[in-house]
Amino acid sequence: MNLAEVAARTVAAPAVARLREILGEGPPAWVVGGTVRDVALGREVGDLDLAVAGPPEGPARRIARALGGAAFELSEEFPAWRARGRDGAWQVDVAQLRGGGLEEDLALRDFTLGAVAVELASGEGHDPLGGLGDLGAGVLRACSGRSFTDDPLRLMRAARLTAQFGWAIEPGTLALAREAAPRGADPAGERILAELCLLMASRDPVAGLAAMDSIGLFDSVLPEIGALHGVVQGPNHHLDVYGHTIEVLEGVLRIESELDRFVGERAGETAEYLAEPLADGIDRGTGLRLAALFHDCAKPPSRREEDGFISFRGHDELGAAMIGEIFGRLKSSRRLRQYLTALARDHLVLGFMVPHRPLDRRRIHAYLKRTDPYPVDVTLLTVADRLAARGTSSIAGREMVEGHLELAREMVGHGLDWHRDGPATAPIAGGELARELGIEPGPRLGELLDELAAARYAGEISSAGEAVEHARRHLESG
Repeated sequence: MNLAEVAARTVAAPAVARLREILGEGPPAWVVGGTVRDVALGREVGDLDLAVAGPPEGPARRIARALGGAAFELSEEFPAWRARGRDGAWQVDVAQLRGGGLEEDLALRDFTLGAVAVELASGEGHDPLGGLGDLGAGVLRACSGRSFTDDPLRLMRAARLTAQFGWAIEPGTLALAREAAPRGADPAGERILAELCLLMASRDPVAGLAAMDSIGLFDSVLPEIGALHGVVQGPNHHLDVYGHTIEVLEGVLRIESELDRFVGERAGETAEYLAEPLADGIDRGTGLRLAALFHDCAKPPSRREEDGFISFRGHDELGAAMIGEIFGRLKSSRRLRQYLTALARDHLVLGFMVPHRPLDRRRIHAYLKRTDPYPVDVTLLTVADRLAARGTSSIAGREMVEGHLELAREMVGHGLDWHRDGPATAPIAGGELARELGIEPGPRLGELLDELAAARYAGEISSAGEAVEHARRHLESG
């Protein structure tokens, strides 16, 4: 698609046409960046990027008023405003031209394929850096030699765009990125996290992580992941910890695409579950991908080798603590930190239960309670982890792997029921139980209520009367 065609399709897009009506004879304005790129790629135009000759506040407020939304300033450092719809269904970012003119502004942008502009009033296209040619070739090229030093977040963005679109980073741009990589952690943690989440939610997060690795971003942004390289494992595994981690992520992607195989008749419910919002703008599926990336982050500091035997004892608990620190540094929400720490802490539990199949209802309840509120997520992570362990030990043998997959399929079903219905509870209120037994409220009462919940889940009791008798026997037995 040539520049004239891209320009014509851009102004014909319904959202852009509406903007032309709203801004009318205002100051010169250009549609830029991702909007034009999406048109050139044949993608639906959603959120818009607008560059204006002059202060952006006025145009942003006009757009917001016309569309029943609100406008607010994005940054005090650079003149930029955002107009957002009342229901969050649309947004327009309006920024003042930098450098004194359109071409100067485009040269200050990150990559050439985002430095194409279409004038809102005339529909004229501008592509001074050959961005459409790079887009057609699938090449990510920096607009200038200062692209990454102007904004080090662009280093993460380069990796994220690789993951989203499959573009290759042009050699000169890769060299610039590697030179600037030590500054990768300069941006605010929440900005880095947003790019990481977009990368992990993309169609090929493995390619995005490979781009991060190639640039050298793990050293500055996620040194805990970089440290996984070259950490040799025992006979359960065929790869070092980094290679294993990438295979676990690939396993999660495989589970996503083959839910029928891994969860059977509950595939539809599992897909809906993974699509549920989690935190920080991501869904559970992306959260599970993140968990795969970080689940073994504590293996390097926990590695021990004695008499040729390699162990990582305690890497689950230590990993949970490290993830709390990492995502605290990235300014994530508490919910996302809790989710990822829980999955790291519990990712070994199901594997130890495989030799005890078939599990009785008590054991199932213990697992669900231990992994609550994420039994489905933890279970799917264990599947991906098991698929990536292809060493020479018996635990990596076909029979153990198949047993794990069979048990996990059952546990996903139990976990979905748990998520839908809520945890099992005692069939009697705590106060009433205390009066019937003549005991005071306290830790002992809490233990009894937990026991009654387990007994109810196991089908051993169902009524309040049965609960009292069960609790009395439990007390008498010590």
